[in-house]
Amino acid sequence: MRNVFGAFCALGLFGLCGAPALAQDPLQEANKTLKENTGDRFWFTFEERTRWEEKDGVNFGSAVNQQDMLSRIRIGAEYDPFDWLGFSAMGQDARAPFYGVGAPNTLRDTMDLQEAHIDILTRHRRGLSATFGREMISYGEGRVIGIPDWTNVSRTYDNARVRYRFEHAQIEVLMLSPVKVLPDSFNTPDLGERIWGTYNTFSKVWHGASFDAYGLRHSQNKIGGWTGKGTLGTDSFGGRFYGPLAYGFDYSMEGIGQIGHSGHVDQRAYAWFSEISKKLTAFNKPLTFSGEYKIASGTKRGETHSSTYDQLAPANHDKFGFEDLFGWRNLQNLRAVSSYNLTKAFAINLEYDNDWLDSASDSLYNSSGKSIAVSSKGLYGTHVGQELDSFATYKYNAHLFGAGFGHFFEGEFVERTTHGINPRYFYVFQQYSFK
Repeated sequence: MRNVFGAFCALGLFGLCGAPALAQDPLQEANKTLKENTGDRFWFTFEERTRWEEKDGVNFGSAVNQQDMLSRIRIGAEYDPFDWLGFSAMGQDARAPFYGVGAPNTLRDTMDLQEAHIDILTRHRRGLSATFGREMISYGEGRVIGIPDWTNVSRTYDNARVRYRFEHAQIEVLMLSPVKVLPDSFNTPDLGERIWGTYNTFSKVWHGASFDAYGLRHSQNKIGGWTGKGTLGTDSFGGRFYGPLAYGFDYSMEGIGQIGHSGHVDQRAYAWFSEISKKLTAFNKPLTFSGEYKIASGTKRGETHSSTYDQLAPANHDKFGFEDLFGWRNLQNLRAVSSYNLTKAFAINLEYDNDWLDSASDSLYNSSGKSIAVSSKGLYGTHVGQELDSFATYKYNAHLFGAGFGHFFEGEFVERTTHGINPRYFYVFQQYSFK
């Protein structure tokens, strides 16, 4: 805790001392001038992020506690020589200095190619367009395909996407493979894993309501791995609906049905979520509340098929708590979030999560979809536990500062199947970015 306080003070001192210089950012101004002088044809992108974090009770006490300083730098450029053609590229260097060269590939990846893609006709609001290359991609709210950007080395994909835009709709076909991170070598696509199909959006079709409809095939042809024996081939058919309600409320809901096979057994699984939110004012300041419930099915004891939902490639960060303990597999989650802006730049946020297993005899899974613990006979209950998170952010021009704390309170299942140590998470960060 002492180290967190010291890091917070250091970053705060940097922000205070640098404030006068930040009032006129020469890098942003130069980039803006470059973009204007080239007729919006060429510009740079940049991000620098540093985060100090302390994790206690890692893997519920089965791993050592962590104290890490994480740094990430992204440098990129975009060039659109014609209205119908564009090029984008970005390099990323991610480090964990205290961890050293043994850091996992979620923390460390020396300078590598994070993005490099060609965009054809993407400036046009209607008609045919396409994207080919390496890119960070997110659909919907990132629950099916997304970018877990809170990790020091965030996911990227080698992909090909072709779409046709109408006035209030977009029809798209896609094929993508997640890129395998090799910390000291050039990152390569994991072509043994593929997601392909169609993802379509329809905006404001009725009384402000919008919806997405998709069908996606997830294939893994690597023998073994997290699927056990055999290979994986799941077909996910889903829809997402979102829009405004009466009295200033907004809603979002998504449902997914899944068939195919997981190893040598048939796959029959599902997942869905629903959320409602409202923007208020308290003491003339913006206050936002939201509440949601979501579930991903698990395999019941005695079933001859797999009912464990295949979560594809989601961005799970904060959807089950900021400690990133769990993934969207065999889990029911109740979540409440509030955000209060004391000023336009300074916000305080609170999040509460309560989790249960969908099936008492299936595993509890982490955010990557791997098993944490299991009671094969289903004798240890279903209550996983509760998590409380609080964090604050302050934005000054292109700079963002923040700090947060999270604590997990174990339920019966975690208490009886693990070492029973409640994880805690402290962090403080600063980020500078422009594009």
